[in-house]
Formats: sequence, structure tokens, C-alpha cells
Amino acid sequence: MNVPTSSDESVEDGPRHLSVFGLDFVGLVVALFFFAWSLSPSLIPREWYFQGLVSGVTSIVGYGIGVLLAFPARRWIAPHLTWWRRRHTVRFIAQVVVAVLALGTVIVSLLFAADWQNEIRALMGIEDTTGFAYLRTGLVSIAIFALVLYIARGLRWMGRRFARFLATRLHVPVAAAGVLAPVIIAVAVFLFVDQVLLASSSTAARIVFSGDNNSTDPGVEQPAVPERSGSAASASSWESLGRQGRTFVAGGMDAEELTAFNGEPAREPIRVYAGLEADGTTEEQVQLILDELDRTKAWEREVLVVSGTTGTGWINPVAADSIEMIYNGNTAIAAIQYSFLPSWISFLVDGAAAKAAGDALINGVHERWLQLPEDQRPKLLVYGESLGSQSAEAAFDDLADLRNDIDGALFVGPPNSNELWGNIVANRDAGSPEVLPVYEDGMAVRFASSLHQLESIDGPWEDPRVLYLQHASDPVVWWGPSLLFERPDWLAEPAGSDRSPAMRWYPIVTFAQVAADIMVGTAPPVGHGHNYEDLIPYGWAAVSSPEGWTFADTQRVAEAVAHLEEE
Repeated sequence: MNVPTSSDESVEDGPRHLSVFGLDFVGLVVALFFFAWSLSPSLIPREWYFQGLVSGVTSIVGYGIGVLLAFPARRWIAPHLTWWRRRHTVRFIAQVVVAVLALGTVIVSLLFAADWQNEIRALMGIEDTTGFAYLRTGLVSIAIFALVLYIARGLRWMGRRFARFLATRLHVPVAAAGVLAPVIIAVAVFLFVDQVLLASSSTAARIVFSGDNNSTDPGVEQPAVPERSGSAASASSWESLGRQGRTFVAGGMDAEELTAFNGEPAREPIRVYAGLEADGTTEEQVQLILDELDRTKAWEREVLVVSGTTGTGWINPVAADSIEMIYNGNTAIAAIQYSFLPSWISFLVDGAAAKAAGDALINGVHERWLQLPEDQRPKLLVYGESLGSQSAEAAFDDLADLRNDIDGALFVGPPNSNELWGNIVANRDAGSPEVLPVYEDGMAVRFASSLHQLESIDGPWEDPRVLYLQHASDPVVWWGPSLLFERPDWLAEPAGSDRSPAMRWYPIVTFAQVAADIMVGTAPPVGHGHNYEDLIPYGWAAVSSPEGWTFADTQRVAEAVAHLEEE
């Protein structure tokens, strides 16, 4: 039996395994595959510099995974293969083959990267990029890779020095010091990131965006009509509404403009809003909304919409304007603000607040609404877009509960973490695709991603109607933790109307790609990504419209809303 000498062991534990430019061979190979996969098409087209950032981050993650996978094999498996005389030759050949495959994959991916991006751009009507411009992606990726790598190596050096300190100065056993030191360093890094970087970043974000919340958009003026919160007649002061609240209550057509638009006398639309600056609890905000609804006599309107807001307190003006045009101002819209942070930050730090706000507001309004005589109640509709849909959904246990309490719901671009949406999608009819599911033959709830689908509604759709608008290219809808290690149905199915058929699922990499897509989800033109302005008027008409309303009427509203948005 051959027993390795101490010199053999040092070689096996040290430089015996192949390295390139000081990089672990296995780690480098995995990093190259991750880099190549990250160049493959995702949901949103990316500029070369943003792609470089995404590829650099995914590459360093791949390198770390490769190193972690190789370590136990080298330490505990390879030393026991001493009886295999040709193991080094076989290993060398295997390394060459794997290296060639990895480099070949990278080269092919770089050559096709621009074409893949242009395929997505063509689906969305965006100007093509050039292959040469996209080749610069590699330079950005290398810089990101090197930066993170040397930070990690610096931490490893600190860990070794700390282990030596524990062993020599504090007389901790060497084996224990070798385990204890990296654990202490890891905990210290975690605490630094969590308590210093993230906490200070969150504090800084709140400082920055609180200032933004106190600002007012150009051209936005305090409403003079009593039907709006923030007016002189309102208990919800103009100053307390926040930037998005002020924009909301000051926006839309007035009664005179609606009369001219629809050709018959209109009512002044009611918009009530409670901002964070009201210095009250969520319950007090809800009570303020109820008082505003009482003051404005909103219960006497034909339609009452309770809207979930996004992180900043935003309500899509297209949604508000559309429902007011459809019902000629005989409407009331109510909403509260739970945060002033952008939705992607609110999702991380204010997610519970979003749900609590939606639950409190919708249930509060619903309880007051139930107190009215049944034949005198307005239609109670619920609206929510993006994080606002999650806020609105939180008031209901399931679809039956939702349909039992309200007269219709329109949810736009729902986040993948929405529980109600997730349950409906998971229990969709057999054979229907995840990207556009059919649930119980579309009797109660439906999904649409295009005007054609809303125009050609067929089969019975019972009241109250629930409608979800979701694009195949919307990363907010499709990103979730399950993407890390599981291929979702929507990537196993034929591609949706504006998703590249060349998109594939790769473990970890696709999760990072779609997460990055969220950051630029509103960059594509209307009708793609997280932009639904073209569908919202048709969505409202499908969920609830006056008697005698036609598709041509909806087209007229959609054109008018688009014109307002351009002004």
C-alpha cells in the first residue's frame, strides 16, 4: 500500500490543483459558465454596461460556488485515490476538456449576446444594439469580479491572521481557532452589513426620500373644490398628503372637462387621500379616510374605488382618470400612504406596512359600506398596481372572500410574492400556461396581457369580476426565490408574446438576471415590462362599466388618457 509522505500531502493540499492567474481552476470554470449564462436573454433588454454589472456579480458567485464544491473533493476524496496510477493524467485531460468547453461557451455567448438582446428589443419595438458595444461587457464584468474577489481574499487573510492570534496569544487549540476565526469574521461582516451599511442606507434612503415626499411636482396646485382631500374644506391637509398624494388629489379632469368629453353633465370626481405626514397610526389614517368619504358624500356615488398604493404612495393616474371618464365623474377614489420609499425598497423594509395598510383601509371602508341600505350602496371596486396590488390583496383570505366582499377588482403587474395571485396561479386549470392562466374556466377571475385578449373576451364571466393584467416580460410578476434552484413553469412553456424564446433557466443565474430586470422593469415602452398604461382603461371596462358601454367607448377613453399623459 502506498502511503503519501508529508511532502506529497503538502503538494496535494497546496499548489497541486491547477490554478490560472492565481484563481482556483474549478472556481474559474464555474465562473466562466455563470458568465456565459448571464449573457443569455432575460425579460428586459439590457445596455452593455448594465449587463457587465450583472455578469460580474453572477461570475463571482459562480467562482465561489466552484471553490466550495472543489474543496471537499480535494481534501477528503482525492487523497484516498492514491491507488489510481493514472489519476493525474485523467485529471489533466478532464481539466483541459472542461476548460475548452467553458471557454467555448463564453465565446459563443459573447458572439450571440447582441443578437439575443436585439431579439428582445424587436419584440418591444426598441432600436437595436451593436455587437461591438456589447463586447465591452466583459471589461466591466472583469472589474466587478476582481473587486469582489480581492475583498473576499482580504477577508480570508484577516481570518487566517485572527486564527493565528487566537492560537498563539489566547492559546486556543489550533483546530478550534481554524473554525472559530472564520465564524467570528463572518458574524462581524454580517453585523457590519446589516447594522452599518443596510441600516445607514435605509436611514439615508428615508432622509433622502422624506425630503422628496415633502416636495410638490411642478404644476401641481392645491385643489379648490371640496370633493378633494387637501382642499380648504378637507380635514386631510394639503401639507400632510405627501408628494404623490398631492399629485393624486390635484389630478384628473374636473366636472366641466368631463362634461365636454362625454357630452352629458358630469359630477365632480371625489378623490380622498391620507398621507403619512398626518402623524397618525394606520387606524387613524383609515378613520380620516372614512371622515372624508362622509364629508364628500362619496357613499352616494355610483362607484367607490379603494386603491392600494405603491411604496411612494403613488396611484397610477391612468387608473384614476380612466374610471372617472368611464363613469363621467360619478366616482370616489380612496387611498392611504404607508411609505414614501420607492417600491423596491418598500418591498424589503415596508412590506408588512403595505399589507397592514391595505387590510385596514379596505376592511374599514367595507364595514361602513355594509351599513348602507343594499340598494343605496355604490359599486365597491378594488384597484392595486405593483406593490399596491399586494397591499390590496392583503384584505382578503382567498378569491371567494374577495368576491363576497366587493363588486370587482383590477390588479396590475402583481408581484410574484402576492399570496392570492399565487394561489390562483398554482391552482389554474390543467393545461393552461402559467404566463396566462385560466382558472375555473374564467368564470370569476381572468388574466390578460394584451388588448386583443381584453377585446375578445368570450365565455361567461360572472360578477363580481376579478382581472389580473400581467405581461410575459414583467420581472415583477415572475421574480421569486424559487428561481434559484427550480425551473418555473413559465420558462418550461412556450414563450409569452413579448418574451424571447431563447430565454432559458439556469440555476442561480436566472434568479440574478430577473432580479436585475426589476431595476429596469419600467424602461421598455408601454405594453411591455412593468408598463400597463395602454391596458388599464380596457381592464376597468372589462371589470365594471356602465350599462350600454361599448368597446368604442373604451377606445375613446384610452385615447384621451394617453393624451393627458403626454401633456
